[in-house]
Amino acid sequence: MYSFMGGGLFCAGVGNILLIVSTATDYWMQYRQSNKYMHQGLWRYCMPGKCFPHNDSIAHLDATRALMILSLLACFIGIIIGIMAFIHYSSFDRFDKTFAAGILFFISCFLVLLAMAVYTGVTVAYYGKHYGNWRFSWSYIIGWVSVVLTFFSGIFYICAYRMHEYPRNSNSH
Repeated sequence: MYSFMGGGLFCAGVGNILLIVSTATDYWMQYRQSNKYMHQGLWRYCMPGKCFPHNDSIAHLDATRALMILSLLACFIGIIIGIMAFIHYSSFDRFDKTFAAGILFFISCFLVLLAMAVYTGVTVAYYGKHYGNWRFSWSYIIGWVSVVLTFFSGIFYICAYRMHEYPRNSNSH
């Protein structure tokens, strides 16, 4: 049980760090315009030597930002509850912290998956038609890696919950 919880905490910790890096950096997409490479993130777009905030309220960026921030919060709260479960902190007797942490990691995974899907769909539909020379960049890729890590942290914690709730009966055979 503790090995699953430790693996879950590790995946969740790395996933949360990657979520922070992905959300905060400006390399979600790179494109070439007028023989100059430019890049943009969720918060600003950059030309060679200068970066500018997104002044317009662009719906898909607003949705992606909100979903990424909610995912960060769910993952962070899941980590705190997961640590409390790991050290047997018992302020709530009827509250299974292992199960709650697993569910929060799955919620975080779902939210970041939704954010990535919104960004991908709109970006491919718009930039695929208007620009020929563009690509997703490393911040975007890190976002997808965090989907996988938060998913596995949820799997690990649900497995730990199942082992704790339904231990194997060694005397049955």
